[in-house]
This record gives sequence, structure tokens and C-alpha cells, in this order.
Amino acid sequence: MNVSLINKDSVRGLIHLEIEKSDYEAAVDKSLRSIRQKANVPGFRKGMVPMSMIKKMYGKHVLVEEVNKLVSENLYKYINENNLSVLGEPLPSIIEPSTVDFDTQENFVFNFDIALAPEININLSKEDTLPYYEIKIDEDMLNKQVEAYTANFGSYEKVEEIEEKDLVKGTIAELENGTPKEGGIVVENAIIMPAYIKDEEEKAKFIGTKINSVVVFNPNKAFNGNEAEISNLLHIGKEQVAELTGDFSFEIKEITRHKNAELNQELFDKVFGENVVTSEEEFKNKIKEALKEQLEPQSDYKFLNDAREVLVKKVGELKFADDILKRWLLISNEKNTEENIDKEYPRIIENLTYQMIRENLVKTNNLKVSDEDINDFAVRVAKAQFAQYGMLSVPEDVLNNYAKEMTKNKQTLQNIAERAIEEKLAAWLREQVTIDVKEVSADEFAKLFG
Repeated sequence: MNVSLINKDSVRGLIHLEIEKSDYEAAVDKSLRSIRQKANVPGFRKGMVPMSMIKKMYGKHVLVEEVNKLVSENLYKYINENNLSVLGEPLPSIIEPSTVDFDTQENFVFNFDIALAPEININLSKEDTLPYYEIKIDEDMLNKQVEAYTANFGSYEKVEEIEEKDLVKGTIAELENGTPKEGGIVVENAIIMPAYIKDEEEKAKFIGTKINSVVVFNPNKAFNGNEAEISNLLHIGKEQVAELTGDFSFEIKEITRHKNAELNQELFDKVFGENVVTSEEEFKNKIKEALKEQLEPQSDYKFLNDAREVLVKKVGELKFADDILKRWLLISNEKNTEENIDKEYPRIIENLTYQMIRENLVKTNNLKVSDEDINDFAVRVAKAQFAQYGMLSVPEDVLNNYAKEMTKNKQTLQNIAERAIEEKLAAWLREQVTIDVKEVSADEFAKLFG
């Protein structure tokens, strides 16, 4: 077998494969002998069918299968051994078509068009300046986080009189002429929260009402005819809601109020662990540290976005084998059409350019991630997820086990590995260029993506 590369230009190539009978003959014979041993042909005992008959029945099919296998194996072997940076996949050549006739030929020639990645050269120095946005943890953000923890670790208490944010439990009954309707809707242990009642007049009927009282209200008016809310409250199908425009009674049997936790040692211990912090000042400082850690990935993400523009500009306009790439895009997805490929192609090339730049920087600067790096990143992801629920003192063994479970999923593992690489790339870039640190509020930071 002979495999060679013919360069058409700097970004186009043709891989030429010549396959002779001696390359596939033994494999074809072996496959036919295996078929003969298993073949059930009327008039012959199993394994005793004449080889000439087997060749006649299965010869061409086996030949095609073995030759195609040879082509595939040697095509990709050649690409890998010669470190060819191929974009997309090799395609049967339309410039120099293969000459293959399995009925008349013993030797075959296969030609494949390939799109080669253009050469990339990137030179960075301290003369290059990039902004790095640090999100300022101001008093408002800090106080909101403190409020979230006091709410998360709060408690519920029974009260006698309804306030807007209370949870009210009781019995709902459909009324007719001011009295319970015979055969009408009755819901035991119904739950309503005045805060979610949309109509102010209906809401006011509940506010200030005491336990064991009865409120007469109109659910349709209270919730502006919202099918989902009314059907959920009355335990009926959404299709019935439109028919129910009358009044209902609500007998109040229980009023529950949420009470935020106090800023004391008990709360400090619940959030950060026993005696990790012992004062309100330490508590708030610890929250600042946690917020900073949670926000840093967002700053890195923005930094890489800004770096992308600089890197793409430095590389300049690259030449691509547009004809081959467009043909590959058309073949690789049956939903694609020539029209939508032409429309999306500039965006595809833009993304491809940055992907190549990124891979070039990672490769040339040996920015590898180890299993330990991936595990550490997964632990941080786990920690951030727990932190969203106010759990900042999760034991290390729990975090490690959670991280291990996450990385059992191949897609999750790949995503974490990609993010770990990006983190290393961001750190490397910060060392190469001059960083202009800009402290911004969370709102200002969000507007940067507008």
C-alpha cells in the first residue's frame, strides 16, 4: 500500500491511497473461510459449501468491506503519524476522483480532499494591554447575601393574625347565594399566600384577619383569571376555571410566618462551621471572601472574551479551504443547506479561528491539565453549587465525593476539563500582557455583556 500527500496550496491537500491485491487478499480469504464455516446452504452440510460458491455469493461484499476498512485505517493512520492538522473530515475528492470498480479491478486508487489548518503565529508582550474586571463587593451586595443567609436559616412560627407574607392554611368552599353550594367545590388543607394575590382589594380581605375567621373572596378576581394558579388552589382542571367566577369562603385554621435567623453565633456556626467565625464583622468578612471566590470565574470569562478580540486581531485574516469546509458542513449535517451554510459561514470561521488560536496557545505553551487539576476544579464547582444554597461549610470528604460523582458523567467531565484549561489559559495570558484592573459593580459588570 502506498499513501502520500499532495499539497494543492497551503490549506488544501489531497491524500492519495494506492491499494494492491496483496494488501487485502489475505483478509478477504480469511473472512470468506469464516463465512464458509457458518454458511447454511441447501444441499450442503454446514462448513462443506464449495469455496467457489461462497466467493460467488459473498466475494464482492467481503472485498468492498475489507478494502473500505483498509482505506479508513490507513487514511487516519497517515494523518496522525504525519501530524496533519485537518479541519473537518477528509472527503472523497471531486478534483481528482477515485478510480474504483470492484467488478473489474484488483488494484484501487482512492483520493481524498482535505482542508488543512492555516499556520498561526502569535506574539504577545507587555505592550499589549487587556482589561480585567473585578466585581466590587459593595455594602448592598454584602447585605443581600447576609439577608439570604438569615432567611435560609430562619424558622417558622404559628401566629394569630395574617400579614402579607404569611402562609395561610384552611378550608375553601364554593358559595351559592352566600352559603356553601350543594355539591360544590370543597378543598381541605388549602394553602394561600396573600403576597401572591394579584388583586389588591381581594388581598386586603386577608390582611389582618385572625385565625378561625372566615374570609369570603373571589378566586377568579384575586388571581386575574390565571388558570394555573386557580386550578392549583381549587384542585380542579384548567378547563373548569373559566366557569368559576363566583365567591368562595376560606376558613382560616392555621397561620404560619417565616422568621429570619438572628445574627448570632448559632447562625455563624450553621453557615461556616462551629467557631470558624465569632463576630458579625468576621462573619461579613468571610462572606466577602466566599463572594469573591464565586465571582472570579465570571471575571476570567470576561477577560478571555476580551482577549479573544485581541488575539484574533493579532493573527489577522487567515486563509481557509472554503470550498472543502463548506462541502464538509453540507455532508456532516443533513439539515444543512448550501444557503444556510453560506449565511452562517462567516460566524463559523470566526469561531474556528479562535478555537485554533486557543489550541495553538495551549499546545505551544504546554498548558496541560492533570487528573488532579480536573478534580480540584470539580471540587470548586461542587463548592460553588452548595454555596448557592447557603451551604458554605460543607466537609471536604462530601465535596470530594460529590465531585467524583459529577465527573462520572462523560459530558460533565469534558466540560470541567475544558473549563480547567481555560482557567490555565487565562492565568497564562495575564502573565504575558499588561493587565488594566477595573473594579466595577455587579450591575456595571452585567452591562458589559449588553
